[in-house]
Amino acid sequence: MASKVSFSEEDFSCPVCHDIFKDPVILSCSHNFCKDCLQEWWREKEIKECPICKKRHSIDRPINLALKNLCETFVQERQQRASTGSEVEDLCGLHTEKLKLFCLECHEAVCVVCRDSKKHANHRFSPIDEAALDHKEKVQKSLKTLREKLEVFNEVKTKCDQTAEHLKVQAQHTETQMKDQFKKMHQFLEEEEKNRIAELREEEQQKSQRMKEKMEGLNRDISTVSNNIRATEEQLKAEHVSFLKNYKTTMERVQLTLPDPQPVSGPLIDVTKHLGNLPFRVWNKMKDIITYNSVILDPNTVHPVLFVSDDLTSVRRGERQLLPDNTERFDHCVFVVGSEGFSSGTHSWDVEVGVNTEWRLGVLAESYQRKGDAQGQCMFILFYEGKYAAGSRPLGHTETTGPYLTLKQKPQRIRVQLDWNRGTLSFSDPDTNTHIHTFTHTFTETLFPFIWTGQLNTPLRMLPGKISVTVE
Repeated sequence: MASKVSFSEEDFSCPVCHDIFKDPVILSCSHNFCKDCLQEWWREKEIKECPICKKRHSIDRPINLALKNLCETFVQERQQRASTGSEVEDLCGLHTEKLKLFCLECHEAVCVVCRDSKKHANHRFSPIDEAALDHKEKVQKSLKTLREKLEVFNEVKTKCDQTAEHLKVQAQHTETQMKDQFKKMHQFLEEEEKNRIAELREEEQQKSQRMKEKMEGLNRDISTVSNNIRATEEQLKAEHVSFLKNYKTTMERVQLTLPDPQPVSGPLIDVTKHLGNLPFRVWNKMKDIITYNSVILDPNTVHPVLFVSDDLTSVRRGERQLLPDNTERFDHCVFVVGSEGFSSGTHSWDVEVGVNTEWRLGVLAESYQRKGDAQGQCMFILFYEGKYAAGSRPLGHTETTGPYLTLKQKPQRIRVQLDWNRGTLSFSDPDTNTHIHTFTHTFTETLFPFIWTGQLNTPLRMLPGKISVTVE
């Protein structure tokens, strides 16, 4: 005869409310829940998923009649056991009376004898069933808050995971760009070394040829003089008659008119030409291939629809990209700002606007709100729908656009000049040396250059400045 299977209360408990199932429904993933519990759970969710395994499901699910019958049987048997005193856990440990009350002061289940004892004098009580329902409701509310907190933690963790992955990609891309930059400088130095050694070899060859020609001439003169000396010495040894016969020729030999040899001018290598201040001269020449931008765009601030170039000097608008939602990044204003802010002194930078028909550029304060609606101080000029205008947002006020600006010709470049100490921000066309607009304000915060573009795939570019080398 088969033995009877024994079930515990846990086997018939809903994973949501942790009470005996009431109208249990079964999901396709085989998990069961109280009908009301599942509906309450799904009411707060956009996606209908299993609270345990997160598998998606439809809203209408059937009642699990078999489980419902088992739950009802289990409850009836438990009640029968309680009526016969078989469930010792429902009896008072001191008086073996049924636990029918809940002490609201001590937060414990008690029997009627406990209620009348000195320990619970002047205490408030509630029926056990009412107390259980009330306290379960409190636990449910706290559990809801805890679940919401878990969702917040999970969201932050997801963002952290995305940021960590983006960090790796950033590091690899930055390393590649650095290697490319150094490769260009190495190529320049190698080519410069090659050219300067070639100059040295050319000077060596030229001066060596001159020395060779000089020595060949000296050898010829030495040979001529030596031969004349030998011939004259032979004549001096001859008989008088023979000597006199050749006297005229002998005198011509000894009176040979050859110019005295002159020293070679600059015969040695001009070492100072090749080595003097060599690193400085190479560095000075290197400025022709190296650019310097007074404003470098910070890719960590760029709105997801903007794309910053690899050299961090230009920005264009495109399709939205997946970027970490870090604190520096704009998520509402389609901006990107410079990597360095200015809190004193004078600063100037040029922006190439070219054929772009929707742009805005200027400065904004460090406290400018980067999340949500724009809030904070900023000053700018813009070009939109064929019109130029100046705009500003004073601290604590809404943004205003105006006045409209009249320009005789469309500028290809805009020069921005900030004098933080004097409190002026000026815009001009450097190609025609034409003033466009000037803001006057008493600055109190660090100001950052910023750019906005509304035209797709038409970049705005920060132009490099002129590099000069001076020696004092």
